Amino acid sequence: MENIDRRENDDNINRNLSFPKSRRLLVPAEFKRVYHRGVHCNNRTLVLNVCTNDLGHNRLGLSISKQVGNAVVRNRWKRRIREAFRCRQQHHLGGFDIVVRSRKGAACDSHAIDTSLNQLIPQAIQQLSSHRNNS
Repeated sequence: MENIDRRENDDNINRNLSFPKSRRLLVPAEFKRVYHRGVHCNNRTLVLNVCTNDLGHNRLGLSISKQVGNAVVRNRWKRRIREAFRCRQQHHLGGFDIVVRSRKGAACDSHAIDTSLNQLIPQAIQQLSSHRNNS
């Protein structure tokens, strides 16, 4: 009985942390809007561009350059960034479009990516709110 309850609880957690297409930036025009209207923050691992949206939830876009490596390496970056974002999405405020770019030469380390996102997302949101207050 306890194993069944645990599995149901795990299923509920996984459903709450899902990452459907509605939470992704997919169209080039959406990326352009974030680049032109938003703010950016960076560190040694990642570059973030953040812009507000009217949806009430965050959306993630990934832009991993061929300079980072071959397809295997680029896809590894994408998987790790998506997973870090997916696991942390309930910790961040909603209503933002976020484009994440990897830095050339940075190590594709899950811990470094998670740490970078946890540092950069609040920093970018704070910049965006102060930018809006000054306008």
